[in-house]
Amino acid sequence: MIHPSAIIDSSAKIAADVEVGPYAIIGREVSIGAGTIIGPHAVIGDWTEIGRNNHIFHQTSVGAPPQDLKYKNEETWTRIGDNNVIREFATVHRGTVTGHGETVVGNNNLMMSYSHVAHDCRLGNGIVMANSATLAGHVTVEDNVILGGLVAVHQFSTIGAYSMIGGGTMVGLDIPPYMIATSETREARLRGLNLIGLKRRGFSEESIRNLKNAYKTLFMAHLKLADAIAKIRKDIVGCAEVDNLLAFIERSQRGICRG
Repeated sequence: MIHPSAIIDSSAKIAADVEVGPYAIIGREVSIGAGTIIGPHAVIGDWTEIGRNNHIFHQTSVGAPPQDLKYKNEETWTRIGDNNVIREFATVHRGTVTGHGETVVGNNNLMMSYSHVAHDCRLGNGIVMANSATLAGHVTVEDNVILGGLVAVHQFSTIGAYSMIGGGTMVGLDIPPYMIATSETREARLRGLNLIGLKRRGFSEESIRNLKNAYKTLFMAHLKLADAIAKIRKDIVGCAEVDNLLAFIERSQRGICRG
């Protein structure tokens, strides 16, 4: 059902069963998949793709122009997957031509009230962004990450899969996968493995034990990073999670947050 007060550009492609609430605005070249709900007063900006079975709440802004002084209204995109919940007053901005040209959000994510995803970010699946969690431009968030309330992530940072960032943490470096990071002042520090999260996600005892040993070698053995990685590769063979952790660290561009 589309409310008669909604304003929808003629170029928009909206599946037959999509609900569009009162006073919602849908811009140019927008596509919205089946089963999606667009709440009252929500604004879906130009060049936005939204998949199936999403719930975009009232007063939300998805696909607005990026907050980038270099942006000159070029055609760039916002792409939202399936089964996402984007709560009231959350914002997702489209990409820039100097970045990826698109902002991408995967599937099964929850963005709580006032959360913000800036231009050229790439979000995976199963992510929770609590109230007022904020991503600067060009941030990558891998699968099954939890960002606590008021977390702020610096541009070009990467948050590794299955990690958890405590509320109010300022993230300026990459957070390795499987970790917890918090801050007592303003700077993020690793606090160990996200043990509860890993157990809830069904990681085996062997994988968790291997990750514990890798963590100790990386961050507690007072080794140079290259030496620590070499030791782990020698001591722990055939563990996909440890291999993923080491690969993440080796490809980091900003540097790794430590304890």
